[in-house]
Amino acid sequence: MIGTACASAPASIGNVGVGFDVLGQAFDAARDEIVAVREGRPGVRLAAVSGLVSSLPDSPEKNTALAAALAVLDAAGADFGASLSIRKGVPVSGGMGGSAASAVAGAAAVNALLPKPFNREDLLPFALAGERVSSDPPPWDNVAGSLFGGLAIVASESPAYVYRLPAPVGIVSILFHPSATIETRSARRLLRSEVPMQLAVEHSRRLASFVAGCATGDLELLRAGFEDLLVEPQREHLLPALPAVKESALAAGALGCSFSGSGPSVFAWALEEQADAVASAMAAAFARCGLDARAYRAPVDSEGVRVEWVREAALASAGR
Repeated sequence: MIGTACASAPASIGNVGVGFDVLGQAFDAARDEIVAVREGRPGVRLAAVSGLVSSLPDSPEKNTALAAALAVLDAAGADFGASLSIRKGVPVSGGMGGSAASAVAGAAAVNALLPKPFNREDLLPFALAGERVSSDPPPWDNVAGSLFGGLAIVASESPAYVYRLPAPVGIVSILFHPSATIETRSARRLLRSEVPMQLAVEHSRRLASFVAGCATGDLELLRAGFEDLLVEPQREHLLPALPAVKESALAAGALGCSFSGSGPSVFAWALEEQADAVASAMAAAFARCGLDARAYRAPVDSEGVRVEWVREAALASAGR
C-alpha cells in the first residue's frame, strides 16, 4: 500500500504562438511539485504550501491541484483520501501554465497512491477538471504540454486525441517573465468570437507551416509559420513592451517570438548557437521598456509529468 507519493509537472508554453488552444509545449525550466499523503478520511485537503507562494486556496473549487486530485480519487472509487503539499516553482498568472502544472502534478501524485493507477494518457480528463478551476472551459494546450511533454497538438477534444509532435532538433525555448500580471480569464474575454474569412485562411496557413516545419525539421517552414495573426494582435496592448521585445528577438536570429499563453511572459525559439544572442537582445529590450524580467531556458523536447518517488505506508498490524 502506497502511503506517500511525489510528482512534478513542468511549466508550459500555451499556444506556442500560432496554435491558440491547439499547441502546447512543456517547458522544463520550472516545475510544480506535489506530495500526496494517503489519509483515512475521504476527499482531499491542502497541507503545506511553499516555493514562489506561501498560500493557496484550500478547497477543490478554487485550487487546481486539489480539484484534479479529487477527480482521480472519485473516478477510481477510492476508499481513502489524501492531503497535498504543494511547492510552486511555476509563477502564478505569468503565462507559464502555472495552474495546469499544479493540476497535472496533483493528478499524478494521487494517482500513484492507487492500487491500480491510471495510465498517463488516462490522467488527461482529471487534469482538465483541475484546470477548469482556473478557466472554464479549460484550455487543453497547457495541460497537454505539461502532461505529455515535448510539443503536443490537441487533434481532437471529443474524442480526446492528443499527439506529441516531433521536436525540431537543435532548438531551445527562451522565455522571459516580466514583472507584470495578466489573468487568463480576462485575456480570453478580449478575443473576438468571429474573424474575417481571409484572416482565418492566413492563420491556417501559418499553423500548417509551423506543424509541417516541426514534423520535417524545415527551419524555413517554421519561420514562415511562427507569426500569430489571430490572437496576439488582440492582446499585445496588455504588454506594451511586446513589439520591442519581439523585434529584438527576431533581429538577433530567433525563429519566432510571441506571448507564452495569454502573457505576460514572452518566449522565443532559437537555434542553440544563437540562443545567447537572442536572450541578450530580449533582456535589453525589456530593460529599455523599464521592465524587470526573469529569464528561463529549456529544450523544446522537455519532459512532461513524472512521479519522483513513492513510499509504502507503515502497516500497524502485528508482526510488521
